[in-house]
Amino acid sequence: MDKLKRHKSQHSRHHSRHRSGRMNSQNTVTMATPENGRADTHESQPLLGGQGSSSERPLWEHESPVVRWPMFTLHKTWEVLASNYVNVLLVFVPAGIITGALGTNPTAVFILNFLAIIPLASLLSFATEELAAKLGQTIGGLLNATFGNAVELIVSILALTQGQIRIVQSSMLGSILSNILLVLGCCFIAGGVTRSEQNFNSTVASTMSSLMAVASASLIIPATLYAALSTSKSSSQENILILSHGTAIILLLLYILYLFFQLKTHSHLFDEEQQQDGGDNQKEPEILSPVAAGVALVVVTIMVAVCADYLVDSIDSIVEESGVSKTFIGLVLLPIVGNAAEHVTACVVAYKDKMDLAIGVAIGSSMQIALFVTPFLVILGWIIDKPMTLHFQTFETVVFFLSVLVVNYLIQDGKSNYLEGSMCLGTYIIIALAFFVYPDDAGDSMLNGLFSKHT
Repeated sequence: MDKLKRHKSQHSRHHSRHRSGRMNSQNTVTMATPENGRADTHESQPLLGGQGSSSERPLWEHESPVVRWPMFTLHKTWEVLASNYVNVLLVFVPAGIITGALGTNPTAVFILNFLAIIPLASLLSFATEELAAKLGQTIGGLLNATFGNAVELIVSILALTQGQIRIVQSSMLGSILSNILLVLGCCFIAGGVTRSEQNFNSTVASTMSSLMAVASASLIIPATLYAALSTSKSSSQENILILSHGTAIILLLLYILYLFFQLKTHSHLFDEEQQQDGGDNQKEPEILSPVAAGVALVVVTIMVAVCADYLVDSIDSIVEESGVSKTFIGLVLLPIVGNAAEHVTACVVAYKDKMDLAIGVAIGSSMQIALFVTPFLVILGWIIDKPMTLHFQTFETVVFFLSVLVVNYLIQDGKSNYLEGSMCLGTYIIIALAFFVYPDDAGDSMLNGLFSKHT
């Protein structure tokens, strides 16, 4: 009797194994075990997380840390690289670093590092957004304020330490003009090609434009002081430096107050913008953890600094070989590199009829440059004994004031169309042509003397 029961039990287990083997034959691979030489079945696992049964696990969830961490890093790296098509330009990063280290043709060094900074700027923006999304609204806003224009800040700091004051000033002015004219114009055109008119929050836009008017006044006042002191026997150079240092501190305080205004006391004015932004972002899964985003932020920042260092070093040779002025390089070319990611983002959200976001990207970034980055560089120049002032050349100051005036007129009604975008774009092209033929030695004599004294 016992033998009969054992025989039935063995037959039942054999039949069950045979049936389950047929059912899972499509999801198993046959392997021979070294113990008995017989074939056994093991579930196959995809390399990077293919679709399979619920019992399958990707390799980045493997029990062994030796397998899990390398595959997890590889998987996250692929997700980050696949997040934006502009990342294909990352091939220029090692090429630019190698050519810069070898000291080859300065033109090749400039072009390769110029192209390399474009995807690095995109990755820097991506890592900043990933980290800011997990740290809360207040800290996230401060983080975006700090790293939102990190490329321009890094390039300008390197140029400032090398005494390239013209590059620093023209780069700051070029970043502002490219955002309020080029980016904003492209946004109006992108949203207006399929719509007769678009609306946006005029209160938020007017607040930003008012701060930009204050920033333009901070450049006009030093230029006016220079004109008043040109016939005076007093030390005009020292007076301009004192005025610039005091004005820079006040502008930084105004920017801090604006952040408090936006994030705390008057956050309801920005609720519509935040709701529009949150509608899409909540649908997209977060790729990086706070630690991974922080590591990516540090690594990308270091790579930007290296490429920017080689880029700045090659500017003098480019000016000598091509005849292009430093002003044109700093005002037109470098802002294209630093603002490439923001340009694309603003145009995409404008095409989706989210003009509040587009206005925030375009004018908000310009405001960061005018009220945060530029005063910070003036204070930094004060610390390291470099004559970085808010006294831009007269022609640059007039161009900046007129640009802010045009933009204020266009956005004051809270409506936009493709014609207004064409006006902004046309104004920017005229300014770019003017600076293309504008020589570096056409500046104010006192300003040039101030540079030569400290260099």
